[in-house]
Amino acid sequence: MSVNRRVTPPAVSPGPGPGHGPSGRQPRNAAGGFAALPSPILRAAAGRVAAGWRDELGEAVDAEHVRELLALIASAVDQQQASPAAPVDERTRSNLGRRLLELLRAEVVRGWSEHDNTDSHIPPILVAIERVREAIEPDWKQYFASRLAGPEGLRLLVDIAHDLRSPLTSILFLAETMQRGQSGPLTEVQRRQLGLIYSAALGLSSVASDIIELARGGDELVEREPVPFSVSAILDSVRDIVRPIAEEKQLTVRLLPPTSDERLGHPVALSRVLLNLMTNALKFTDQGYVEVVARENGAARVEFSVRDSGRGIDPAVLHTLYRPLRPAGGASGRVFSQTGLGLAMCRRLVEAMASELKVESRAGWGTRFLFELDLPPCPPPQTLGRRGLLRALP
Repeated sequence: MSVNRRVTPPAVSPGPGPGHGPSGRQPRNAAGGFAALPSPILRAAAGRVAAGWRDELGEAVDAEHVRELLALIASAVDQQQASPAAPVDERTRSNLGRRLLELLRAEVVRGWSEHDNTDSHIPPILVAIERVREAIEPDWKQYFASRLAGPEGLRLLVDIAHDLRSPLTSILFLAETMQRGQSGPLTEVQRRQLGLIYSAALGLSSVASDIIELARGGDELVEREPVPFSVSAILDSVRDIVRPIAEEKQLTVRLLPPTSDERLGHPVALSRVLLNLMTNALKFTDQGYVEVVARENGAARVEFSVRDSGRGIDPAVLHTLYRPLRPAGGASGRVFSQTGLGLAMCRRLVEAMASELKVESRAGWGTRFLFELDLPPCPPPQTLGRRGLLRALP
């Protein structure tokens, strides 16, 4: 990256004194060095950025300003590790500040790779960097939403979704291959970590698929003809996918299949709905359980419900629950909601199966999504395992 003009420091409103941040105290690295940083990883990363920034930013940038700004950014990251509510100096809010933060993050990740990903201190640093990024770019959600609202917004989203699908699919198959022990024996911790990687990658892949389906208008959401399948096999498959998330949060996942298991219907669409609802339920539940019940209503009808013991949904946002674009809380404009996108797709899938997605939620009780399908008994079953669900994603 080259810069063809001199970057000058942004204007700063009067404060307690020169070189002081909004908190009124001297930033610990304002003098330009990084020796005061307690983290050796952060010190080393900042030092590498200080030594090599010209390769990325070019010679035209003011060197003294770069050193001062980099010191403020490194200090902000350090302070965010100790206190997420710590203020970030206003002088970091510039294009140059954002670029230096990107360079700092890249050097931290590079240092992590050089240590074989074994240093447990690096993930908290990366989290702190993301907090600083949000403080430096307070309007990024509104900016992205404005891009989506433009004439090229949908095309932009679809292009991003297609670009994500290929690497995510590779991650999924590699993670599953390693989990099966085909690359050598694993410890229990490694197996659990691979499960989390698989679940996260599948979630992202599902989001990408949902974006593409929304762009298509939802013309091919379900199989053209109903096929025989096993309800309990679908429940087990979805539970296997979300199990690492549940184990990490120490949540119980309960399944209650119907008495008559073999049914005629649309197993791919049903699997996608249940997977999305279970993932959301686990995300917003900190203790307790997530329960999936398939209750028979007569010989041919089955009611599916996904219940969690979480904090419940704010009644004020219930009317926007299924909108991919939602009003931004506490700010103007609209933001793209991953959860809203998933629920929008759930509702479309349920409607494509000739039903309606309903929701019940109360504070202290949790949330329950439910829908009823016409699924006449029909042996023999066709099971849909983890690989089948992955291949079924559009």
